[in-house]
Amino acid sequence: MTTAKRIQYHQYGGPEVLRLEDFQPARPGPGEVLVRMRAAAANPMDWKIRSGGMKMLTGRSFPRGLGHDFAGVIEAVGDGVTRLGVGDEVLGGAPLKTAGAFAEMIVAEAKGVVKKPADLSFEDAAVLPTVGITALQALTNLGKLQPGQAVFVHGCLGGVGRAAVQIASMRGASVGGSCRATATRDARDLGIAPIVEFDFDPTTLRGRFDIVFDTAGTLPVKAAQTLLKSGGHIIDITPTPAKFARSALPGPFKVLIAQAVTKDLEEVARAAGQGTLRLPIARTVPLTQAIAALTEFERGIPKGGKLVITTG
Repeated sequence: MTTAKRIQYHQYGGPEVLRLEDFQPARPGPGEVLVRMRAAAANPMDWKIRSGGMKMLTGRSFPRGLGHDFAGVIEAVGDGVTRLGVGDEVLGGAPLKTAGAFAEMIVAEAKGVVKKPADLSFEDAAVLPTVGITALQALTNLGKLQPGQAVFVHGCLGGVGRAAVQIASMRGASVGGSCRATATRDARDLGIAPIVEFDFDPTTLRGRFDIVFDTAGTLPVKAAQTLLKSGGHIIDITPTPAKFARSALPGPFKVLIAQAVTKDLEEVARAAGQGTLRLPIARTVPLTQAIAALTEFERGIPKGGKLVITTG
C-alpha cells in the first residue's frame, strides 16, 4: 500500500511535538474500514491525549496519530463488514487508542462509522461524531430525557453544548443554559431560555430542571443540585478520579464516557442531514497548514466553532 501523510507525534508533550510525516496505512482488519479522509475536526480531547493526560487509556506506543472525528470515502473494508462498502461516503470517529484522523488515510472500527447524508458536506459531517454522540448519550442514556422535560446545559455554546441543546429541543424538551455574557444573542438564536452567565446564582433557578448537563466540567455539584428537580439527573463529561468516585455512589451525579454506538451515530447523522443539528465551523485549513492552526486553537483562537482540516 502506498504511503500517506498524517500528523503524528513520537512522545507526549505540547503542540511542538507534532509533525506532518509519511506513514504506512494499515490494511483494515476484521470489523475495520480504511477511509480516504476528506475532512477532520479537532476536539479539546485531542490536545489532552497528545499531552499525555490520558496515557492510562492511550498507552505508550509511538508514533501516534492525532485526531478522532472525520468524514471521507471508504477505500477498503475488512472481513465481516457488510453495512459499509468501497466508495461509500461516511463520517465517523477513530477509537481513543488509535486516533489518527488528521491524515490522508485512516483505519477505523466499522461500528464507529456510518454513511454520510448525501446533502451534508464532508466538512459539516466531520464535526459531528464526538460531540453528537456525547450529547445524545448523556441526555438519553444517563438523563433518561422525556418530552416536556426541562434541561439545563452549562456551557451551552460549546460543541457538546450546542449539540445537546438541539437534541433536547428535537426531543420536545425546553432548554436553559449558561454562556459568556457576550454570547447571549447566539444562545437566544438557539431557543435557549433562561440564559445565564457562567457565574450565575443557582438559587434564582432553584428546582427547575430535570437534567443538569455540565459540558464544561466546571459547575459546582452544589449549584447543580440546587437547579435540579427531585428525581433529576446531573451529568458530567470531564472525568476526574474524584468525579468517578462520586459517580459510583447512589445519587443524581453521573460521569459519562461516550461510546461508539452505530445506531447513536446514525441518529446524529440523520438529524444533521435533516438540518435539525448544525454545528458552526470557525475555520477550515488544509492538512499542510493544520499544525499551526491546531496550536492556535489550543490557545483558544478563534472561538465560535470548530477547526476543520481538509485534504484534497
